[in-house]
Amino acid sequence: MKGLKLFQTIQVRFIIIYVLLILIAMQLIGVYFVRTMERSFIDNFSSTLKSQATLLAGFVDIDKYLSEGQDSSSTEEGKKSLADLNGIVNSLFDISGAEIQIIDANGIVLSTSLQSNAARVGQKNIQAEVLSALQGIKDNESELIDESGERKKIVAQPVGNGSKVNGVVYIVASMEPLYRTMNGINKIFLTGTIFALVLTAALGIILSNAITNPIKEITRQATAMAEGNYNQVVRVKGSDEIGQLGHAFNYMTDRLKDALALNEEEKEKLSSILSNMNDGVIATDDRGKVLVINRRARQMLRMDKAEIRNQEIWEMLGLRRETMPVPADGQQQMALVHIGDPEEDDTVTLRVTFTPILRRDKSTEVGTIAVLQDVTEQEKLEQARREFVANVSHELRTPLTTIKSYLEALDDGAVDDRALAHRFVGVMRNETERMIRLVNDLLHLSRLDSRKALMAKVRTQVPDMLEEVADRFAFQLQQKNIQISISADAELADVKLDRDQIDQVLDNLVSNAIKYTPEGGYIQLFGHKLDDHWMEFRVQDNGIGIPKKDLDRIFDRFYRVDKARSRSMGGTGLGLSIAREIVKAHGGMISLESEYNHGTRVTFTLPLQRWEGDAV
Repeated sequence: MKGLKLFQTIQVRFIIIYVLLILIAMQLIGVYFVRTMERSFIDNFSSTLKSQATLLAGFVDIDKYLSEGQDSSSTEEGKKSLADLNGIVNSLFDISGAEIQIIDANGIVLSTSLQSNAARVGQKNIQAEVLSALQGIKDNESELIDESGERKKIVAQPVGNGSKVNGVVYIVASMEPLYRTMNGINKIFLTGTIFALVLTAALGIILSNAITNPIKEITRQATAMAEGNYNQVVRVKGSDEIGQLGHAFNYMTDRLKDALALNEEEKEKLSSILSNMNDGVIATDDRGKVLVINRRARQMLRMDKAEIRNQEIWEMLGLRRETMPVPADGQQQMALVHIGDPEEDDTVTLRVTFTPILRRDKSTEVGTIAVLQDVTEQEKLEQARREFVANVSHELRTPLTTIKSYLEALDDGAVDDRALAHRFVGVMRNETERMIRLVNDLLHLSRLDSRKALMAKVRTQVPDMLEEVADRFAFQLQQKNIQISISADAELADVKLDRDQIDQVLDNLVSNAIKYTPEGGYIQLFGHKLDDHWMEFRVQDNGIGIPKKDLDRIFDRFYRVDKARSRSMGGTGLGLSIAREIVKAHGGMISLESEYNHGTRVTFTLPLQRWEGDAV
């Protein structure tokens, strides 16, 4: 496997291809060179033999030696002539491993240069080349391999005058020296080829390193980039294609680094926006599985991160899957969701807006964005508004119905009964005054709500103010035999507040205390300094108290614990609401504590401002 991986590298492939190209080129050149050299050597060898045969034919006295040899080969003179012919053949040419024969016109061997073949003298040579030469054909040659496997060259050249052929010069020469020379040259060429391949491989390694090292460095840089390291730079050593690739890669690294930094910055911005939004945001995939949820949404749903994992949005919102609003055709859908326990009065109302996430071509929905808005206060305000309208209508309808019924009675003849008519007119006057008080209280509340009520802060002596409150209710207190006590700090002299409005608050609180305190009870008024910045007022009685279930709504408008009794006593149900708004307008706070059948204590605090000049 390691060998296979080795061959998969560009460097090894490059070296192998480079070496193969050189090897193929050397082989082609070698084959051409060897073939050309071999053909040249053989042609030169053949040409030399032919030249020697022609030269020998010119030196031989054909008429003398051949004719004498043919006619008197057995005589002394003939033998002498053949001996002279052998001397010429042996002394004129000395070809290593070659045999030269002189053959007459009948094909009889007259002379040979090899002593080992002396027995052939006088015998007929029937070689095809000899027969062709005897027929006058020049340049007869051929190659053969003898019994010992030796390669030889045969040349036969006719000898004669004109068209008459008197004999043949026959030469047989060994070609082994020629082939040994060529083999030696081939070995030299092979050695050179091997050396060239080794040198080529070395140069290939050097050249491949020059090409692959930058690629390896770019690969390492790409791996580092994949791991998040964008600080490395590819070293560029030239302006060639590899250098241009390095420049392009470094440019890409910088652009990618900037893009990721911008993306991270945008991600941080988005995360910061989502974290600090007043609305909750939930992003889901196309199956409803939660992908992203911001902190506000977790707070609204009262869930932590561990509970959110692998949840689907309808589970988080407490909905059934089949009732889950599904955005259709890219349109938003809305739903109201209640989170919490209604029995413990700890319910939060959320308005959820579902918006589909579409692909760029807007053909397919890939998810949903759910925006959660806490509309608990809005729902409460809406409920309060509905109750307020109903209460105002009810409060006005009752006296109007009474006045209408008495007017009808008067119209039916009761006006003739003076005493009865006077009583009816008195009732209608009381109901009218009650409606006037109701309208005045509503107008006062409206001015306080719209912050249009002007505050006229004047120099006030708190002890004197409490004494005057008690004096205003002295008659009612005396009627019910209720004792009232006042406790005020002397340090609260010369404070600055809106005397008329604070008097109205105290009057409402004392009036309520008198109404709901039985005969023989007591009421306590307190005015104390809490610290250098706050002062506290308290109205406490030992009356019938308020049930615990009504305490949370006691400051609501038109809210009455005992509706029939309160209305019969002339109350509008707005006294405590007005008191709360006046205290809030002064920058203070008001609270009520009560235990049923044991009494009630109302406390409100105001900023302590010392008198330093005229009224403001």
